[in-house]
Amino acid sequence: MESIKDKVAIVGMGCTQFGELWDKDADDLVVEASYEAFEDAGVGPKDIQAAWIGTMGRYTGMTLSTPLQLPYIPVTRVENACCSGQEALRNACYAVAAKVYDLVLAVGVEKLKDEGFGGLPPQYSADKWHPVYGAHRTAPGMYALAATRYFHRYGLSREEGKRLLAQISVKSHHNGARNPKAHLRREITVEQALNAPIIAWPLGLFDCCGVTDGASAAILCRVEDAKKFRSDYAVIKGFGISAGPGMGKERTDYDFTHWEESYQAAIQAYQQAGIKNPRKEIDMVECHDCFSIAELICVESIEVCPRGGAKQDIDNNEWSQNGEIPVNLSGGLKSFGHPIGASGCREVYEIYKQLQGKAEEPSRQLKSIRLGLAHNQGGHPGKFVCGVAIIGAA
Repeated sequence: MESIKDKVAIVGMGCTQFGELWDKDADDLVVEASYEAFEDAGVGPKDIQAAWIGTMGRYTGMTLSTPLQLPYIPVTRVENACCSGQEALRNACYAVAAKVYDLVLAVGVEKLKDEGFGGLPPQYSADKWHPVYGAHRTAPGMYALAATRYFHRYGLSREEGKRLLAQISVKSHHNGARNPKAHLRREITVEQALNAPIIAWPLGLFDCCGVTDGASAAILCRVEDAKKFRSDYAVIKGFGISAGPGMGKERTDYDFTHWEESYQAAIQAYQQAGIKNPRKEIDMVECHDCFSIAELICVESIEVCPRGGAKQDIDNNEWSQNGEIPVNLSGGLKSFGHPIGASGCREVYEIYKQLQGKAEEPSRQLKSIRLGLAHNQGGHPGKFVCGVAIIGAA
């Protein structure tokens, strides 16, 4: 099987402000993100040969073609739960690598606030009836099971475990507060996180990402053509995706503290990129932290941190901007926001800007970066689909 390494370049990206965008609809968000990407790449809609849209909403390919007035080209809607944004990017990437198209567009978009529901709207979370979880299990409830199991497995008391999650949330809000496009631009303290209203113990209000609107976009071409558009393009070094059999919720031996889908997707990406030691070779991680415990288990599952080693890393601030491996420097889903279809592409946007030295707020810019990892996942513990992309400098 041939690797995707160094075959595809990202030559333009765009991202809207994330938040409660009551004055905009999905078309507005698509236009805003896409035109930032067009301007970034120095192209226009008529230069695009094919496009993909990632969304879990009711949108179709016409959600791109109509507002962008695309010239009768193929536009494909893809959906893979909360992994939809990265799925759109992956499909576009492989179409370019296969030389079917020369210049393509990938967009992720969601307008969750319009649903009027505090959390994932019912159509997103509907599933077959289960005798234990029922048809109305919640994402916070499932991730809470992972958190309590992690505490038990690694010998953390209730107080130690809750404080560990609070430290993650404090870091995320610190990073998001400095990000001009983030949804929740507010710093918090450990005490505030510990004393916040409980959603599903041990997850409190500040352990859970918000319900957010937003869009992100990327323009891709083959590496040999990239310099026609810009000198500081980014390169796809590896791309993995893994969909699990989804039987975790039925198994009494399911390990809530390790997510095999994340591990398998990471291994695929590492092999393509030639990465032997992720901890030493990757300079930053943008991961799918829909809950604080999700960040912790993700970083361990993708082998950036040893299993059970998160507490030492977090206590030593190793995941902060000045630590050994910055995690969710953007603020993550927790603070930047999580419009489902947009998040996977938005994570790549952060890495793209960091590689170029163009973080919107100078204080957020990493001093040295050559490789970044974007991790995007959908589903819940026991039933995941996960994507991992490795993005490098030109």
